[in-house]
Amino acid sequence: MPTAPQTTDELYQALQENDRRPYGRTRTVTAEELVDAAEQFAEPVPLVHALLELQEAYTYGAEPRKSPVVFARLLTLFDEQPDVFDERLRHMLFWRFKWVAHALRQLPEIPLASLRQWLTEMRDRYEKAGLGLQPYYGQAYQLAAHVGEDTTPAYELWAARTRTRLSDCEACETCERALYHLTAGDDERALRTWEPVLAGKESCQEEPARSVSYALLPLLRTGRTDRARELHLAGYRGCRRNPSMAQEVGRHLEFCALTGNEARGLELLSENRNLFEEVDSPLDLLGFLTGVEVLLQRVEHLGHGELPTAGYAGRTWTVASLRAEVRGRADDLAARFDARNGTTAHTDRRRSRLDRAPLLEALELTLRSRSLDDVAPAAAPVAASVTATAVRPAAAVPDELPELILHARKSEEQGHPDTHACWARLRTLVAARGYTHPDDPAVGPLVQLRADLLADEASRAGEKDEFALAADLYEEAAGLYDDAGLPGHAAVARASALLASAEIPAQGDEAAEAQAAALTAAHASMVRLHKETSGLAPYQEARLLRLRATALGLRLQTSRSEEHIAPAFAEVDLLHEFATRHDVVGQISGALLLRASTHAISGDLPAAVTGIDVLLDRLRAHGPAWHLPRTLGLRGRLQLALRDAQAAYADLAEALRLAAEWPADAVDTSRLHGDLAEACMHLGRPDEALRHLTRSAEVELRRGSRTDAFCTYSNAAQLSLDLGRVEDCIALLDSLLAEPDVAAGELDDRLVAQLRLTRARALHAGDDLKAATAEFLALAAESAGWDDDPGSHAIIAAETAVLLGEAGEFVRAREAAEQALAAHARDPRYEQLSNCLRELARLQGQQQGPDGLAGALAFLADAGRIADDARAAGYEARGRSLDTALAYEHGRVNAYTGEYEDALAALEKALALLGEPGAEQDHAGEWAECVRLAGVVEGIYLERPAPALTRLDAAVARLTALCHTDEAEALTSLAARLRDEE
Repeated sequence: MPTAPQTTDELYQALQENDRRPYGRTRTVTAEELVDAAEQFAEPVPLVHALLELQEAYTYGAEPRKSPVVFARLLTLFDEQPDVFDERLRHMLFWRFKWVAHALRQLPEIPLASLRQWLTEMRDRYEKAGLGLQPYYGQAYQLAAHVGEDTTPAYELWAARTRTRLSDCEACETCERALYHLTAGDDERALRTWEPVLAGKESCQEEPARSVSYALLPLLRTGRTDRARELHLAGYRGCRRNPSMAQEVGRHLEFCALTGNEARGLELLSENRNLFEEVDSPLDLLGFLTGVEVLLQRVEHLGHGELPTAGYAGRTWTVASLRAEVRGRADDLAARFDARNGTTAHTDRRRSRLDRAPLLEALELTLRSRSLDDVAPAAAPVAASVTATAVRPAAAVPDELPELILHARKSEEQGHPDTHACWARLRTLVAARGYTHPDDPAVGPLVQLRADLLADEASRAGEKDEFALAADLYEEAAGLYDDAGLPGHAAVARASALLASAEIPAQGDEAAEAQAAALTAAHASMVRLHKETSGLAPYQEARLLRLRATALGLRLQTSRSEEHIAPAFAEVDLLHEFATRHDVVGQISGALLLRASTHAISGDLPAAVTGIDVLLDRLRAHGPAWHLPRTLGLRGRLQLALRDAQAAYADLAEALRLAAEWPADAVDTSRLHGDLAEACMHLGRPDEALRHLTRSAEVELRRGSRTDAFCTYSNAAQLSLDLGRVEDCIALLDSLLAEPDVAAGELDDRLVAQLRLTRARALHAGDDLKAATAEFLALAAESAGWDDDPGSHAIIAAETAVLLGEAGEFVRAREAAEQALAAHARDPRYEQLSNCLRELARLQGQQQGPDGLAGALAFLADAGRIADDARAAGYEARGRSLDTALAYEHGRVNAYTGEYEDALAALEKALALLGEPGAEQDHAGEWAECVRLAGVVEGIYLERPAPALTRLDAAVARLTALCHTDEAEALTSLAARLRDEE
């Protein structure tokens, strides 16, 4: 706190500001400082308010030891000066007897006799004050449940009594009743009792998050897995990182452990690592640590005890070491509570949780389902790929070194999918200390093997679009092949280096021309290299021809020039003729695939499909079979371009099925999943599309293409939001934003900003206005520095303004809107800015009535200038016309603020701009809404029902004649109401 309040008004203002802060150390420390400041004033009332705020901070900040001390001061003040406490303060004082009872239960050092004594004190005070005793009996029941006594008598004494003003809220009492049935083993009755809370009909500071955490396992046991999944996502977000809800976090970790989601559990544990240090409540800590141990025990049981994990600060932890630490601490806490209570209840409950067997082998909780292998420390790309796709057939890798080298080279010649796995194994062997190269003429010298490994590494780099690295590696490999006396191998490596260099993206305004020129030069160099190299084996010559054809195909793809079509086909024909003559099966397939691709690039899609059909027939008859998935994938993409989504889906699904028969790196399954997602969207199957998008991202991530993966995940998050799957969207984005490279700022900052923006929109859609506004404000401040992209800042600032408007903060909303307008002036975003400004006007008019008219009209004036500028620029809105939307909003704002004549005039203007609807559904709904609002203003507010009815009857007749019956329904209802009122 910068300066201490000097007046009581300043103190009360500071208390209000602190009340808006989230619970935690900042709020608690400020509350402590405000108590010190309140003690300087002669009157006691400010001190009472400050002490109440401090006790609340301790209670919800998980510091139960301090809450009773503060309450003792309040109780002393009440006893000494009862008149200081008005009705509200008196109510708060008696309410907080329950807080103290709860705090004392959480501290094992407090004797059981003291807990009972406090309840006696509470009962006596309530009786003396003439208050009902239902709250007291509620606390007595909770103590019995805590201790482990027979709870039936205590429950009946509480549950049978009528609620009072000091009873716990409906949501909290519902939870206690449900827990009573749950403890008795009646899952169904517990869930029925919980339903109002789980459905969101009853809530409070702790609910429904507390009830949700308890209900997860009963939902699983009764077969309601979808409901459990849904509540886990929403409920976890309500308690994460919150020290006062550490037990709830522990139950969510347990839920992950028992549903095959151990990897997500470790992710959530990392997100909540602060709880190891910040939870001061022994009881809450016991619940949290037990949930942590359930998770760690399961992970260790699955053979992953050496995985790193988040734990206590000051050292690094593995699953096994943290489990041992947690077990010792939790056992000690349980023993302390049992010693205090004279029972074994807490040890027994803990053991019961630890002994539970998994309830489901696998429950897909989030859009980003990961296994424990996925969260293991980063491995080499090949190893990671093999691990992640263990269900696929393993590559055939011989055990003996000479056979392995020869098999790798043979596979390389054929383009067989086993190739990379063989080279990966050899790379490990060669790098090992003490490697001895076979003395076998068939194997060749070590320098040849080193060249082979470099060429394979270069190929991998090229697959990741790391073209400069690939070119360097190929050149290095070529030099080693020269040293080994293998000119044919060297020529293929140099040609590959030429192509990789030409693929390095060109920069600048004429990038396409520069890229095409680079590919032309590379092709010419390849042709010279081909002519100058003698003694080529057929497979090597076919490789050179394939590289030449690829260079010209890429040139055509880059330039889209008709003059480049014929040379591309000519090279493909050369390759096909040579490969056919020498029976190089893989290159025959490659030539046919290149021919079909060239037809597609040149715009002849039917010819491309015909070519693919011929190739598929050949592959099914003669192979190689591993080319089938890629070829079917291409035909699927062609079918998408021809707008035959059903045929595309069939081909792509078959390609994906066949790809599963080969090692993971044999086929680009991320592309197949992405194309399937597009096909599903065209077929009206968005949920299936979402699954394919996430699968595509997972494959990209395993392959090491993190930027591509995060872009795909971003699309998946947006689609899930569009589908109304708000919690799925938030959970996915939370997981992505928690990735180490994101947190370290290593990922592209604009991509991260897009993820955060989607998350902020999802929070808004999920009615978490506070969190959404905070994220939007942060993004608006950050994007203000995007000098290269002011349009994005305009959109973000405008959306921020709307959220501030929803919160009633129109001064700040105006400031954000001014930022948006300034950025819009540099890079126009007509429709988005107009929409936001109109919404701000509506919000201000609706919330503030006549007092908000001036501000609302100012927003509409800004929207009007944007509409004028858009019209002058020839811009056409994709949605509603900016002019008609503006006129309608003028009508609505004036109606909200009581300016009914102006409202009617504006609506008349909107109707004139719209024009009467036709048979199409183009704007019938918008027109009908304008008519309805005009009828309300005219018939009800201006009390002129006759002309309003004339308007409405004519509109209903018009709409009915055009078969727009749904649109006419609201008008018919309004007309009936006006006639009734006449």
